[in-house]
Amino acid sequence: MNLSPEHRPQRASAWSSLWLLTKRDLKVRYSTSFLGYVWSILDPLLMSLIYWFVFTQVFSRGVGKAPYIVFLLTALLPWVWFNGAVSDSARAFLRDVRLVRSVAMPRWIWVGRIICSKGIEFLLSLPVLIVFAVFSGAKVGWELMLFPLGVVMLAALTFGIGLIVAPLVVLFRDLERAVKLLLRVFFYASPIIYGASDLPAFAQPLAWINPLSGIFGLFRSGFFSDQLNWALVGASAAETVVILAIGFWVFKRSIGGVLKEL
Repeated sequence: MNLSPEHRPQRASAWSSLWLLTKRDLKVRYSTSFLGYVWSILDPLLMSLIYWFVFTQVFSRGVGKAPYIVFLLTALLPWVWFNGAVSDSARAFLRDVRLVRSVAMPRWIWVGRIICSKGIEFLLSLPVLIVFAVFSGAKVGWELMLFPLGVVMLAALTFGIGLIVAPLVVLFRDLERAVKLLLRVFFYASPIIYGASDLPAFAQPLAWINPLSGIFGLFRSGFFSDQLNWALVGASAAETVVILAIGFWVFKRSIGGVLKEL
């Protein structure tokens, strides 16, 4: 569909505004701390080392694949992106109330800039995965080319959830705490410290209704080819599209009330 001339500058302005706000978030995060980049990778790294130690040194590991540290990082790093973006989306409007009120731009940008900034931090954390993959002797397969597909699907899923969470938290403030609680539960309900195939038969439906299952499978498949389940990826893709559609619908219906509430 061809855009009319008057629509093209507006579209260009929206994307440039998104990039400017994303850069601002990253600058604020990294310029105020000498160890800014280190802090962004320290959390997933420490979590991975703790789970690696517990499941390989303390107890006999019954889940995942060897090298287990790589198995953990291939899902834990994307989880940090998802978790951080959804958590921050809960305050997407509340932490910049004056700008949201005064600056004329598409309101979805306030959610989109969080997804982008957290996504860039995710990409910046990948050298940690590469280092552990090299030193642990992890084998790389052609499935590593599916990594960008996982990035796109995770970005779309996170954006859809952010579009739901951001406006509803403004209208229902208790929802912010509920989101944090649900994310804790969702961590253990997602194939992070274990694989989707490690679930017992009675729990297998959890993998199929959790859109992160197929996405994490894509991230892991470059090092563990047996983690790629195209049927599960298809289910995750379908669920992502549905959540994204619901997100746009909820956002469109509620943004008017959000601006009045702010």
